[in-house]
Amino acid sequence: MDNKTKRITMIGMLCAVAFLVTVVCRIPVVLFLKYEPKDVVISIGGFLFGPMTAFIISVIVSFVEMFTISDTGFIGLIMNVLSTCSFACTATYIYKKHRTMKGAVAGLLTGVLLTTAVMLLWNYLITPIYMGYPREAVKALLIPAFLPFNLLKGGINMALTLLIYKPVVTALRKAGLVESSGAGTKGRRTGMVLVAALILVTCVFFVLVLQGVV
Repeated sequence: MDNKTKRITMIGMLCAVAFLVTVVCRIPVVLFLKYEPKDVVISIGGFLFGPMTAFIISVIVSFVEMFTISDTGFIGLIMNVLSTCSFACTATYIYKKHRTMKGAVAGLLTGVLLTTAVMLLWNYLITPIYMGYPREAVKALLIPAFLPFNLLKGGINMALTLLIYKPVVTALRKAGLVESSGAGTKGRRTGMVLVAALILVTCVFFVLVLQGVV
């Protein structure tokens, strides 16, 4: 396979995986808000091929969702694309400019903060339309519900991306689906895995607290 064919094949695979995890891993967090890890898959695609690929995968998966499992129609599609792109495209754009571990962390962290801000704004604007809530009621939920949800979602996405990106890319390189590159520093990788694991455990524990499990 030439590089173009490999890339198209990988994008198709990533779209399928992103949709699959959306279907099977929808976890209620607070109120009607649910977490699914598709942004992790899309971010990996963006780290491999650039922010435009992350955007393409986001749009394709959101359209498939709209016609299959979503009950929010075109507005839900818009919200999905905004949420995913503000995280994944931001993270992968910064990583494209600084292809280091620090660049990946900076990109993901910026993505978390940006998507939180973007979704607070758009939930205030759009949620009253498709949920039928008064705007004042939605405004009252921004800080106690939408803010922690989006921070938790972003934190989990960041941690999972940092944890699984290297193993996934290593497997894809061995399969000949992506090109090889220079090896990173093992010590830094180990430290980042520990930090990512800590972030993930913290976020999961917070979700359990919100759910009243602990």
